[in-house]
Amino acid sequence: MFATSTIIERFLDEKLQVHPDVISYIIEHNDISLIDRIIERVPAECLVASLSHVPGLYPSRDGCRFLGDPEIEVVLGREHTARPVNNVSDYVMYFNNRYKTLSSIIRGRCNAAPIEALLRNDQYMQEECAVIGMVSDLRTTANGHRMVQLEDRTGSINVLFNRSHPGFDEAEKLVYDEIIGVKGTLSQERTLLFSNQLYRPDIPFSYQPYMSDKQGKAALISDIHVGSDTFLEEEWLSFLDWISDSEISYLLIAGDMVDGIGIYPGQEHELMLPNIYEQYDRLGEYLSDLPSRIKIICAPGNHDVVRGAEPQPVIPEQFRRKYCENCTFVENPAVVSVQGVKVLMYHGRSYDDLIGLIPGASYEQPGDIMIEMLKRRHLSPCYGRKTPIAAAAEDRLVIDPVPEVLHTGHVHILGISYYRGVLCINAGTWQSQTAFQKQMNINPTPAKAVVLDLMTLQPSVYDFMKSEPTPEQIAD
Repeated sequence: MFATSTIIERFLDEKLQVHPDVISYIIEHNDISLIDRIIERVPAECLVASLSHVPGLYPSRDGCRFLGDPEIEVVLGREHTARPVNNVSDYVMYFNNRYKTLSSIIRGRCNAAPIEALLRNDQYMQEECAVIGMVSDLRTTANGHRMVQLEDRTGSINVLFNRSHPGFDEAEKLVYDEIIGVKGTLSQERTLLFSNQLYRPDIPFSYQPYMSDKQGKAALISDIHVGSDTFLEEEWLSFLDWISDSEISYLLIAGDMVDGIGIYPGQEHELMLPNIYEQYDRLGEYLSDLPSRIKIICAPGNHDVVRGAEPQPVIPEQFRRKYCENCTFVENPAVVSVQGVKVLMYHGRSYDDLIGLIPGASYEQPGDIMIEMLKRRHLSPCYGRKTPIAAAAEDRLVIDPVPEVLHTGHVHILGISYYRGVLCINAGTWQSQTAFQKQMNINPTPAKAVVLDLMTLQPSVYDFMKSEPTPEQIAD
């Protein structure tokens, strides 16, 4: 394995810049000859080597689209699919399903052996070997190296990531319970695997997002918090007036529709509507004023009137009496196909876990956290922390299929990023700074809506704190 700087210098010698995904591709394939072959394919007028110049790498999509598909369809997360936990065996099935699903994605790039085989078979002492496992323990050694315990269905082994080796920065970002592959060499005692390369499930380099073949726009928002005394009603009404007169056909709400009741100590002193039914009725009245042509998708969050454990079920029927027929209620998370464009809606409770575990992560940069989710192909990899998880036979928090758009909320800060063809959007909030946010020095970016062009997947941001919101284009 060779250093990132070596790859960059080789491209600079040819007066070329290189896309980070190309660097990752070369490192993963551990083939230095790829550099020259990529350079040969870069046209003379081009200044940046991208994945399109990698020989043998052809664009592909995850899943099929059909001309007869409905304009809007709930692919995953329909009502009544979230199940209660029955007994301890559900947790065994849950983690087995996570391991099976994510290890199969890694196995296509990493020819791994069972951990038990490494510990018993002499052949692995003579050559580089690979394993795939779940991270069960993490620590930093006295010399600054990263020691990780990996576990699969046959056993466990300690893996050492050397701080002086290329790619150590990714090892520092490892979190509990994520599934990874490691290639390296065994110690003489077979008690330790010295890592040479780290594999994550990740988004395929070849992934090509689908774009709708007909015109259409969707507005993506979250964290409305109707009922709170910091709910920005004037700006919200301005948004409703604007969207009614716009070309937008779809409205997607990624959780925390209302402020809820009893979510945190002392909340009753910060509510304008102290009755939970009144909160949902008020939002239903707001949404009913929109034209019937606008299809609305409503997902719950941690402030909504459903269980806190994910996946969360849909908002119960008794709270939906004021909502119009063009409102569709989904679970959290949910995958919704909008004119063929798959949008993965996830409220984002796991931000609280990942920000505390990943070096450099912060609430101010939600786009970076969404990229970390995509790398792991999991929305909430860490079990038993701030994000409660309801175990089931299938791990619904695994990111499969790969979406065109990952739409989250929770942190109340607008964030947009791109990762290997996936557009990541955190939609901000419709609530001004709360007392808790002041204590935590969190500055929200309220009253902003992200409008997505379904033909180009180009997002635009509209700021309704302004008297006349104008689109702000976001560069790829």
